Amino acid sequence: MAETHGHSGYGGGHGSHGAPAGAGHGHGHGHKEGTRKPKEAVFVGVLLLLALVLFLALGNQNFLAQNLVPLVFAAFAVFMLWRFDFLLTLSDYERAVISRFGRVNRVGGPGWCLLLPPIETYETVELRTQIVDIPKQDVVTKDGIEVKIDAVIYLRVRDEPRSVINSVVKVEDYKRAAELYVVSEIRDVGGTLTMRELISNVDELNSRIQATLEKVAHGWGVEIQSVEIRDIDIPKAVLDAMHEEKAAVQKKLARMEEAEAHKAEIDAVKEAAEHLSDKAISYYYIKALEKMSEGKSTKIVFPMEISKLAAQISGKLGASVAAQPEAASAQSDEQLVARYAPLLAAALKKEASRRGRNGKKGKGKGNGKKKAKKKAGKQ
Repeated sequence: MAETHGHSGYGGGHGSHGAPAGAGHGHGHGHKEGTRKPKEAVFVGVLLLLALVLFLALGNQNFLAQNLVPLVFAAFAVFMLWRFDFLLTLSDYERAVISRFGRVNRVGGPGWCLLLPPIETYETVELRTQIVDIPKQDVVTKDGIEVKIDAVIYLRVRDEPRSVINSVVKVEDYKRAAELYVVSEIRDVGGTLTMRELISNVDELNSRIQATLEKVAHGWGVEIQSVEIRDIDIPKAVLDAMHEEKAAVQKKLARMEEAEAHKAEIDAVKEAAEHLSDKAISYYYIKALEKMSEGKSTKIVFPMEISKLAAQISGKLGASVAAQPEAASAQSDEQLVARYAPLLAAALKKEASRRGRNGKKGKGKGNGKKKAKKKAGKQ
């Protein structure tokens, strides 16, 4: 039986979804069932022919005695056909590395390929893109956070005869070797980066690992088509902390924007106040006093005496007051009294009403105390 170098591969089957065109999970080396079909057909044909010869020999004793040696050779040929592969049928994506007496002799395929058993052995090599799924690796980043990294490799054996031979001779299992190499690179490179750097530089990390793997795999006759980090699992506690940090940053930005808005509003009011005239300021002051008198409060506290207000207003009026000082003073006093007489009357009325209510409450309390004393005396 033909020998193989024992390249394990990752199981048969077609390529998975999302892989490059022609990708598959087949064995890299080894015997294929398709290569045995021609041998089985020839074996069955020879076996039927031998059975026919034996049937004729049993009917003729002289025939059996005269052809004993040829019959022995025929039986030996049937055994050899059953025991060894001598005819291979290789697909377009398959090649056979044929060795004679243990040394590589040629590369067969595609199509039919004849062997000389038992002096020749073979190993089949698949040229389609192979998928190597890297198990999730625990990696401790530079800032001490443990993450899980999931990666995948897409590779294929180049179709040159020399590359096909190297994939068998230079490495025992190129898929397993590529997997271990990528695992080592992921751990080494991941340990030199912080978690944020690892997440933000995934493409750069993919290119770096692929470049280093290509240098090694070139001697194996293998082409590295792609190395991709598919997923980085971050611990839930770290994710929650990151979300809280982002939320705090957003709140800080909102407070800063709100403060900037208040500052702009204050600056606008300040700028507007600086351009107000003294007459306008006096006008707004009087309007504020009118609003105060309209309230439901029983007590009104004026920020200054009416006479001082009149003096301040008269001083703010400037040029008109300076031109007619006596007349303006007398007129402004009369106008001020006439203007604010209703306001003062309303304020005095509210104050009297408040005092009346307070007085009634005080009498009620006094009568209550007298009644209590009389009861105590009677007792």
